[in-house]
Amino acid sequence: MYNDFQSHLEFEKEDLQRAGLWKFEREITSPQGAVINVRGETALNFCANNYLGLANNQQLIAAAKRALDERGYGMSSVRFICGTQDLHKELEQKIANFFETEDTILYAACFDANGGVFEPLLSERDGIISDALNHASIIDGIRLCKARRFRYGNADMEDLENQLCEAIDCRFRLIVTDGVFSMDGNVAPLDKIYELAEKYSAMVMIDESHSAGVVGRTGRGVTERFDLRGKIEIITGTLGKAFGGAIGGFTTGKKEIIEMLRQRSRPYLFSNSIPPMVAAAGIEAFRIMQSSNDLQDKLHTNTEYFVCKMKEAGFDIKPTESAICAVMLYDARLSQCMADALMKEGIYVTGFYYPVVPQKQARIRVQISAAHEHEHLDRCIDAFIKTGRKYGVIQ
Repeated sequence: MYNDFQSHLEFEKEDLQRAGLWKFEREITSPQGAVINVRGETALNFCANNYLGLANNQQLIAAAKRALDERGYGMSSVRFICGTQDLHKELEQKIANFFETEDTILYAACFDANGGVFEPLLSERDGIISDALNHASIIDGIRLCKARRFRYGNADMEDLENQLCEAIDCRFRLIVTDGVFSMDGNVAPLDKIYELAEKYSAMVMIDESHSAGVVGRTGRGVTERFDLRGKIEIITGTLGKAFGGAIGGFTTGKKEIIEMLRQRSRPYLFSNSIPPMVAAAGIEAFRIMQSSNDLQDKLHTNTEYFVCKMKEAGFDIKPTESAICAVMLYDARLSQCMADALMKEGIYVTGFYYPVVPQKQARIRVQISAAHEHEHLDRCIDAFIKTGRKYGVIQ
């Protein structure tokens, strides 16, 4: 049987390669940071989720080393058996304090948090109203739930209201949205979503993975941006981006919701606890963010400068209020060719194309970090201008 299946997979592979959709992985031989080594070559990294530059922060590394010595390598257990240390509980409290929520539950990844949030809480009597551009983990989580599904156009409040009207006979209604949509960089209009939720007696869930640490004056995310801290029922997020870049996800929100997730959420019940060293580093990351706003301020300044200069150069940039700058190229092959050419200029970026983004919406997603210095930004902009002219993207 496998001979036939192998032939099928080879055909699928060739089809993807012909279409320019085959993905390649480059090997990094250094810690994550603004400057990295790729196969022996030095490059500036502009495609990591390392928004605050904490992935190689020495304070986080020291905290992880202490935990490794004092608490061991791993837990070898799920939380409710023998996988809960005081570090896990302390990190959960730090996250709740950061977002001004009532309680927090940790997961191995935000994919698990989103995958495990719907089914324990909602049934076929309920309705989930989801933004069309929500992350794949939200889509998969909704698929695991028996609740009725409604979808509205990206950040389209008229369509959201129409879908809320369609869902009016559901027992409970939950509006679900990304805080920052990872491929475009736009921020969900949470103020308007909240108004509609109040009008139609719905709850709100927001995934702050790309917005926490980034959006808002102090980086508290979209809930801070729209002055709604403590008012949203469910927030999910990750430790794998702004908060140190390792592993781990979380759901934070209303106390009763978190309590029920601890009892019923399958990714939590059947997955190992995050390692103590990751929990300890996470605690340190939140301590850093609570003590100073310097990293967020630098990130905001870097992003504003980069986006402004790229627009001045003539690039087609998606509107953004985040640290994500989507340089639109539309053609999948062109996005790969541009990324390869930029790598030769010492700029590490990646082309994004179908199925990660819709057909004919290929782009290079540039991600700015507080680890970037002004000279890094200028080198990246100059390299984009040089390669953009070469490929006829700009004049």
